[in-house]
Amino acid sequence: MEPIEFWKMSGSGNDFVLFDNRDGHIEDKEMESLVEGVCRRRESVGADGVIFIVGSDRYDFGWRFFNADGGEAEMCGNGGRCVSRFAYLKGIAGPNMTFETLAGPISAEVKGRMVKILMPTPGRLSMDLEIENQPGWKSCDFINTGVPHVVIGVEDLTRHPVREEGRSIRYHSLFSPEGTNANFMKKTGPSELEIRTYERGVEDETLACGTGAIACALVVSIRGKAHSPVRVKTRGGEELNIYFKQEGTSFEQVWLEGNTSVIYQARLHNEAL
Repeated sequence: MEPIEFWKMSGSGNDFVLFDNRDGHIEDKEMESLVEGVCRRRESVGADGVIFIVGSDRYDFGWRFFNADGGEAEMCGNGGRCVSRFAYLKGIAGPNMTFETLAGPISAEVKGRMVKILMPTPGRLSMDLEIENQPGWKSCDFINTGVPHVVIGVEDLTRHPVREEGRSIRYHSLFSPEGTNANFMKKTGPSELEIRTYERGVEDETLACGTGAIACALVVSIRGKAHSPVRVKTRGGEELNIYFKQEGTSFEQVWLEGNTSVIYQARLHNEAL
């Protein structure tokens, strides 16, 4: 394989490898193995996921998003913010754009490092799940914000066993066969939260999760304990802003806003895979 140009970017602690693949130089059949290879930390570039920009007949571009385990996912909030800035910096789209995902079209606004994206309409809400509650749980709910998320309110977020409990929830029979992401949160102000997330596909706790932050914000709002905008502090220390319009338990115009960082541009060699 000839060296392939790529960018490394971070969205509030979620890190991604991005390829401009509009010309199809990376074939579909090669994507899964490339993702598994390039996401290995210490042995390769290392990332939570990989994004391929592809062509679109209807929108500015399309994307294919893969988690670190090589599985393709419908949506990723922080990845969506990174790909939007990438497309703008590469001249693929203007500062206001729409791109195609498996979860539907996503609109974005790029203002410097700050990127704001309009997320898919959330659904499949289920409050007060009947899961075997663990010590320290205050609530347990579910909502799909482009991908599935369990949201658990806890008493002590700092010392909570996120990895162990997150893995158990991710593979719980209630969410079979696709599994779910698991978020643990604590309310810290009138419309402020802190969260920690175990991500499906990464199979570990990550420093941030955009769709998870949205899930937590919406669930807390349904419980009448927050209102738009909700500020969410991630495990990595950065903050995400969640904006939405609410009617009972229904939501529309759900926006995710936060900073993005360009880490570096480079060329990927076959030895890294």
